[in-house]
Amino acid sequence: MMTDPIADMLSRIRNAIRARHRTTNIPASRVKMELARLLKQEGYIEDFVRHEGTAGRGGIKPFITVTLRYGPDGERAITGIERVSRSGLRVYVSKDDVPVVLGGLGVSIISTSHGLMTGMESRRRGLGGEVLCRIW
Repeated sequence: MMTDPIADMLSRIRNAIRARHRTTNIPASRVKMELARLLKQEGYIEDFVRHEGTAGRGGIKPFITVTLRYGPDGERAITGIERVSRSGLRVYVSKDDVPVVLGGLGVSIISTSHGLMTGMESRRRGLGGEVLCRIW
């Protein structure tokens, strides 16, 4: 059993980037699909695809294949990715306290009442929520 699936997703992406892998597989969920959509929208990953998986002991386990993005000379698109709110310490912010990552060079992902969105979008809409992670 996994206690923090989002932290697991971020760790898999971080490890794949450090190992310079082209793709990585992540167990699927709606929140992880939305997080992958935001990462693609912001240009941190090239693409993601949901697969139904194969039947095993626990039935069919869907997963997401994330294609990582690298520059023309092999430089990483994601230089840092970290979980902010975790199971032992939830971090909530109001609409006025939405964090800015590296002076605007990075992105914070916020879980709001209107779904997952970037910190910039959250500020624009005037919504606060739980800060899930920071990417730069």
